Amino acid sequence: MSSSTKIISWNVNGIRAIIKKDFLKDIKEMDPDIICLQETKAGEEDALKTLEVMDGYYLHVNSSKARKGYSGTAILSKKKPQKIINDIGVDIHDQEGRVMFFENDDFNLVNVYVPNSGQELRRLDYRKDWDVEFLNYCSKLSEIKPTIITGDFNVAHKEIDIARPKPNYNKSAGYTQTEIDGFDNFISKGFIDIYRELNPDKVKYSWWNYRFKSRERNVGWRIDYFILSSSLRNNVVNTEIHNEYFGSDHCPISLDLSF
Repeated sequence: MSSSTKIISWNVNGIRAIIKKDFLKDIKEMDPDIICLQETKAGEEDALKTLEVMDGYYLHVNSSKARKGYSGTAILSKKKPQKIINDIGVDIHDQEGRVMFFENDDFNLVNVYVPNSGQELRRLDYRKDWDVEFLNYCSKLSEIKPTIITGDFNVAHKEIDIARPKPNYNKSAGYTQTEIDGFDNFISKGFIDIYRELNPDKVKYSWWNYRFKSRERNVGWRIDYFILSSSLRNNVVNTEIHNEYFGSDHCPISLDLSF
C-alpha cells in the first residue's frame, strides 16, 4: 500500500509574530504532514508555548543557545518521528539552533537555517566553514538512508534565482561565489535541487526584502530549497513555491512525496 507525505518549509521571521497573522489558517489550508520552520526567534519555552495551538502535531524545537530570541528552528509532524536530534555535533556551529534532524521509515529529513554572511560579508569566512561541516553532516546521513534537506539556505544558486544578479554578485550576502560554491558542493555530492530539476526555466522567488516594495515588484531571491538524495527522485510527486501566502519576508515551499 502506498503512502503520501507533504512537507512544508517556511522561514517565518519570528514565530510569535506570524502566529498573530494568517499562519494557522494558511497551514490548515496546505495541510502538511511535516512542517519545518526557520528563524523562529524564540527560546525553547516560548517556542513550544506559541506552537501549542498547532493541534494534531508533535512539536520539536531547537533554539539559540548563544543569543536569546535569535535564529531557531522547529519541526512539527502529524506522526511521531523515529528520531529527532538537534545540531550537527560541531560545537562552534551548534550555538544558534540552526539544524534539526528528523527520521521516519522512508527518509531522513534535515531542517536548516543556514547562517547569513552578514553586512559587508563579515561572516563569510564563518559561512564557508559552516557549509563544509554541514555538507559533511548531511553526506553521512545520506549514506544511511535517503535524505531530504530543507530550509533557508541563504544563497541564490544561479542567476535565474535572483532578480538582479549583476549588482549583487560578490557584493551581497547570499550571492557571492563562495556561497554559490558551497551549494554547488551539495549538487556534486549527488543531492538534487528538486524545484530547479522540475522547473529548469521557471522564475519564482521565495524571499523579498521588506524595503523598496520588493515583494510588490517581485524583486526577489530564491533562497529556500528542498534538496534531496537522487534515490528519492522518483518519489517526488510535486514541489512548489507558494507566493500566495504572506506573513513573513519569505513564503512557504512544499514537497509532495509518494512511497
